Formats: sequence, C-alpha cells, structure tokens
Amino acid sequence: MSLQWYVVHTFSGHENKAKLALEDAIRRYGVEDRFGEVLVPTEKVVEVKDGQKKTTTRKVYPGYMFVQMMVDNETWHVVTTTPKVTGFIGGSRNPPPIPEIEVKRITRQMTEDEDKPKPVVHFERGEEIGIIDGPFATMKGKVEEVNQTRAKLRVMVSIFGRPTSVELDYTQVERLS
Repeated sequence: MSLQWYVVHTFSGHENKAKLALEDAIRRYGVEDRFGEVLVPTEKVVEVKDGQKKTTTRKVYPGYMFVQMMVDNETWHVVTTTPKVTGFIGGSRNPPPIPEIEVKRITRQMTEDEDKPKPVVHFERGEEIGIIDGPFATMKGKVEEVNQTRAKLRVMVSIFGRPTSVELDYTQVERLS
C-alpha cells in the first residue's frame, strides 16, 4: 500500500505547532516508514499599511494540515492523539484520501506565491486612491477598472490638468480614508 494524502483538522492558529508535534510523535513511535510529508499550506501576501508595503505569510487553510501517510490502526492513533490535532476530515477510522493532483496544485500555488506575493486589498470602481510608488507617487486618482486576477488597477489621474488613464499594481496604491 502506498502513501496517500489526508486532511487533518487542527486547532486554528496552531497548525505549525500541530505539525511539529506530529513529526515528533512519528519519530517517537518509530513509524517514519508509513509517513511522508506533513504540509501546512501558506501564501505570501502584501499589505499596505501607513504607506509602507509589508509582506507577510498567512495560512491558506486555517485549522488544517495535509499529511502524507499510510492509514492503519497505529498511524491513525499517532495522528489522532497528537496535541493540537482534533482528527481527520471525514471523521471516521477510515478517512477518505485526497487526490495527489490536488496536493500538487496546492504546492505549486505555494511556490508561485513565494515569487510573487498576492496583494490583500480589494478596490472598487469609483474609489479614490493615493499613489505611493512609481512615477505617479504622491498623486491621487480615481479607480476606473479593477483586474483582480492580475492585481492591477486602471486609474484616472490628472497630469498637467488633463485626465489621464494609467495602469498600476495594487502595491503601488493605497486607500484614502
């Protein structure tokens, strides 16, 4: 029987502690051969606070971790008795595995987020914004178009008294309060 991926429910906010505790329990019980990776999916996000860009890491699935393992009575016991773990998703002694392709998608997304963090803010058409970065820094403008997938805005600014449309990244602007 090969290793499969399972979703394990943890105390929210304690995912990393649960991961460390599970890895320690796996070593203590000597069942390393029946476990693979333990994964707490995270993503990098960019927040703009007080005009400063700050990159932080947040959990993609708060309260959950993914465990690659072979389920039998002993390994099930190791996972369910680990501190900060409440049990498997599916709640039974025979939890359903999740497809390998889904875990690959999650890990690929994590790798992409390392290279280009996601902005956290959401803008609306007609909203007044201040530009904090780039050639238009210190100018104010009005959002004309929002492209969530590319994290870009089309903003109308006044250059030499004439309205001009410019495209900006979310990280180049901030909300005006």
